[in-house]
Amino acid sequence: MPDDLANTLPGVSYVMPVLNEVTHVRAAVDSLLAQDYTGPFEVTIALGPSMDGTNELVEELAAVDSRIRVVDNVVGSTPAGLNMAIRASRYPIVIRVDAHSVLPPDYARIAVETVLETGADNVGGLMDAQGTTPFERAVARVYGSRVGLGGTKLHVGGEAGPAETVYLGVFRRDRLVEVGLFDEEIKRGQDWELNRRIRAGGGVVWFTPRLRVTYRPRPNLYRLARQFLSTGIWRGELARRFPASNGLRYFAPPVMVVGVAIGTLLGLAGVVQALLGATPWLLIGFAAPALYLVIDVVSALVWGRRDGLRPLLWFLVVLPCIHFTWGIGFILGYLSLTRNITAHTGR
Repeated sequence: MPDDLANTLPGVSYVMPVLNEVTHVRAAVDSLLAQDYTGPFEVTIALGPSMDGTNELVEELAAVDSRIRVVDNVVGSTPAGLNMAIRASRYPIVIRVDAHSVLPPDYARIAVETVLETGADNVGGLMDAQGTTPFERAVARVYGSRVGLGGTKLHVGGEAGPAETVYLGVFRRDRLVEVGLFDEEIKRGQDWELNRRIRAGGGVVWFTPRLRVTYRPRPNLYRLARQFLSTGIWRGELARRFPASNGLRYFAPPVMVVGVAIGTLLGLAGVVQALLGATPWLLIGFAAPALYLVIDVVSALVWGRRDGLRPLLWFLVVLPCIHFTWGIGFILGYLSLTRNITAHTGR
């Protein structure tokens, strides 16, 4: 790129909230420093009260590169950290980064080009989940399947154009400030809620498949279940707060949970009928869990088999784990049964 053109490029501020991410944060930061964008940039990390060595690692990274700045996120939550990092940064383009993400070298360049070409207030692309273990590869397959996370563009791809929300986000700072930054009361789903305000104010959220971000899934079933239970709780909370802004796909997992639960209870009642010598017509309730089991197996054969036997077997476990924990969380959040929990679930 000619020097005179490079000098006219807007500066970029990467903002990253970090909490207990010692395994992933170095790769995330390295991917920012390796960008081929020739305009000025800075990296601002909002460092939460980590207990796994993350603080020491981040301070080490900042000590050897003056472009990295660290701010203390004493609250520890993602939206609070993002807002602190945004306020501490200075350039007109703000790129939201996750510690579990690895940006390809051309990410910032393509993102800024898209912002300037489309006039969008926020631009984002595809969350390209990539695992290294059989379990993580199964999670990645679920993420990228249409039966996994709703088949949205940010998970399975699609044509460029306006979108409801996008993964991470590349924002115009003036617009971001105008709508009030991230809502710090919303600990998960804050990206969707921010994009809702942008669109409500006449702004444009733009998806482009040219942007792909490598995402590292949770490494075990416990952490995955915990992640999606929390995500479901907050999705239910948002559905209750903003009923007019929710698509039907958000209600599919909770409906499935209720259907399988009721069907199982009816089926068990049918077993009791049979034991008592009555006509066990309630056994038909087992059709609901049986149907879900068929969906699980077929989905594993369609998507999970692509990575071999072990990821396929994990797919059979991961898919219902995500569906049921998310669905149960949604019900709890929608019915406002988790006020004390959501107040403290910052990650």
